[in-house]
Amino acid sequence: MANKVTKREVINEMLTVDVIKENDKFRDYLEHELELLDKKAASRKPAKEKEENVAIKAEIKSVLTDKGVTVSELQTMSDTLKGLSNQKVSSLLRQLVEAGEVVKTIDKKKSFFALA
Repeated sequence: MANKVTKREVINEMLTVDVIKENDKFRDYLEHELELLDKKAASRKPAKEKEENVAIKAEIKSVLTDKGVTVSELQTMSDTLKGLSNQKVSSLLRQLVEAGEVVKTIDKKKSFFALA
């Protein structure tokens, strides 16, 4: 299934059409709509869970070393991480790996995580 087209993509595409480029009224309207989208995006505050995840990721990075550890081992190393499910910690580790902050190594079906 193809990705959903956003309002911003539609407006930007419409601004490339010659008829709209030549008509000030249409162009001004579409540019105003883009400004409204920017304003809405700027005023949006991050979700509470996202803010909590930032703190948990910082805790994960502070506990990790250069030596690889599993998710279960990582959870035993920190009181903050003990109360979290394996799925939650794994998900946050995956995000850290994608960001290049943590390295994942797989050995005999076990995943080990270390600081990048």
